[in-house]
Amino acid sequence: MRVSRTKAAENRERILDVATRLFRERGIDGIGVADLMKSAGLTHGGFYGHFKSKDDLVAQACGRAVQKMRDNWIKVLDQTTGDPVHALADTYLAAKHRDNAGRGCTIAALGSEIARQSTAVRHIVTEELKPFIDYLSAIVQGSSASLRRERAITLYASLVGAIVIARAVDDAAFSNETLHAVANGIRSKSTPRPPKGGKKRIAIRTPRVAKP
Repeated sequence: MRVSRTKAAENRERILDVATRLFRERGIDGIGVADLMKSAGLTHGGFYGHFKSKDDLVAQACGRAVQKMRDNWIKVLDQTTGDPVHALADTYLAAKHRDNAGRGCTIAALGSEIARQSTAVRHIVTEELKPFIDYLSAIVQGSSASLRRERAITLYASLVGAIVIARAVDDAAFSNETLHAVANGIRSKSTPRPPKGGKKRIAIRTPRVAKP
C-alpha cells in the first residue's frame, strides 16, 4: 500500500532522527541499515525509497546532527547573562554531555570516523560546522578578526578534545579531572564581559548544502 507524501516525509525524518542518535552512540560502522530501520520501526525494504545508499544517509544524518548541535549551543549562549565562553565551557564540558554521546556533539562523537568517510559526508559536515566557528569568532576576545577566529578554532578544538579523552579513559577520576582542567583553562583565558548592556545577537548564516 502506497503511503502519502506526508507519511513518507514523516518516515524519512524518523530515520534521520534515529540515525543521528545511533551513529553517535555506536559509530557509523556500528549499525547497519537493517538494524537502523528496525530501530525506527520501519521495514528494511523501505530504506531505498528515502536514501540512495548508506553513504547518502550518513552524509545527511551527520550534516543534520552538526546543524542541530550548532543551533542548540547558539541558543544556550544567546540566553546566558554572563560570559558566553564561560557558559559554553561549563555546559559542553559537563558530565551529562560526556555520558550522553547519542545526544551530544557530533564532532566529539564521530570526528575520527567522519575523517574516513566519503567526500560527500565530509563536505556537508564541513559546511554545517563553519557557521558555528563564525559564531564563536564573534563571542571570543581578540584585537582582530583573524585573532578571534584563531581563538574560536582553538576553543572548539579544546572542547572536543576534552570530551574525546574523558570518554576514552576508564578512570572516572581522570575523566572528571580532564573536563575540569580544560574548563578551568578556558575560563582563565577568557576575559568576562559586562553582564549588561544589550548583548548583540549574532546572525548565523545557515549553509545551503546540496544533497550528495
